[in-house]
Amino acid sequence: MQRKVIIMGAAGRDFHNFNVYFRDNDQYKVVAFTATQIPGIDDKKYPAKLAGKLYPKGINILPEAELPNLIKKHKVDLVVLAYSDLPHEEVMHKASLVNAAGADFWLMGVNNTSIKTTKPLISICAVRTGCGKSQTTRAVINALKAKGRKVVSIRHPMPYGDLVAQRVQRFAELSDLKKHKCTIEEMEEYEPHIQMKSVIYAGVDYEAILREAEKEADVILWDGGNNDTPFYTSDKQLSIVVVDPHRPGDEVSYYPGETNMHLADVIVINKIDSADLMDINEVRENIREINPKAKVVDAASPLSVDKPELITGKRVLIVEDGPTLTHGNMAYGAGTVAASKYGASEYIDPRPWAVGEIAETFEKYPDIGELLPAMGYGDQQIKDLEATINATECDAVVIATPIDLRRIIKIKHPACQVQYDLQEIGHPTIEDVLKGF
Repeated sequence: MQRKVIIMGAAGRDFHNFNVYFRDNDQYKVVAFTATQIPGIDDKKYPAKLAGKLYPKGINILPEAELPNLIKKHKVDLVVLAYSDLPHEEVMHKASLVNAAGADFWLMGVNNTSIKTTKPLISICAVRTGCGKSQTTRAVINALKAKGRKVVSIRHPMPYGDLVAQRVQRFAELSDLKKHKCTIEEMEEYEPHIQMKSVIYAGVDYEAILREAEKEADVILWDGGNNDTPFYTSDKQLSIVVVDPHRPGDEVSYYPGETNMHLADVIVINKIDSADLMDINEVRENIREINPKAKVVDAASPLSVDKPELITGKRVLIVEDGPTLTHGNMAYGAGTVAASKYGASEYIDPRPWAVGEIAETFEKYPDIGELLPAMGYGDQQIKDLEATINATECDAVVIATPIDLRRIIKIKHPACQVQYDLQEIGHPTIEDVLKGF
């Protein structure tokens, strides 16, 4: 009998699992996607043009809060969890809810969800959002380019707009960001690659994306999102996973980050320069217990500020990377470190001035505190971010997002930009671990 399915997601892994396993599989009928984490994605449809011949009307995307009722209404047999950065305990709470409603609960493995590439593959993943994948990715690309290799990156999906138009996206010029109507979150991931004169793909249909990328690549680099597992596999592959000693223990207590720990060939312990020794040692011990064969790279993420004089002695508003503060649960980021290093007199709490969707973000994530997450999943959210920054009474704004927000929004206050890169400490280095590959 055909099994009825709901896929729980957040506009990324959920669509991928559907495309790879369920789209043309007449043993299953996907009756709905549910959505969470990302604002504004729970009132759409997965379009018929992407859903295939079995779904001529497309598939509804509905709020995850409706899940128990949807299971009963549609007599659902199976619920697939297909998004990331969840504590193990929360995963089991969701499983219990699903089981109580009468359905099976499924965590899909890499064999059923990976697409094989004909090219050598390097995947860069993490155990949590905000560990430092981006600077690790840049270090790997630079090392491969130095050896004369043509590297094409493929980024974990962030399809928050027109899904049909976003089926396959290629970014090689800054103008491509405007062409594809990118959100701030997308620009933060794609623009650093473009600045390095490196090509990066993203979108919705990751087999179609891969086949295009293979045409121009010596090596495929998987640039992971959150703490999700890779979408690809190869006969020749290297798995690099980044861990964060600022959140010791998360590497063994979050889904699917712990899966990445087991899969890793190389584990990068990042931010060693700003972490406590006890926390670093806890992470090392967890690596030894879970994956003693992995090579371990010690690394720091030293930062620089273009106008540090705007921080010293000033009352500053600190703008950090949005996902890192929200579902990444980080209590602080590079902006806070920079403000401390250069002697800010006070950190200004933006919450009294927060408006619209930014105020809603603070309500949803009350532990963010006095930092401002650079949320920009849509035009209105970007407008609300700009309004919140400009209304906040401060001397200066410390921008610690991967892109310079001054290019996207008009900031009336003096502002400085924080930048950071990966710096290996001792051996092995990134270049060392790539030699065998």
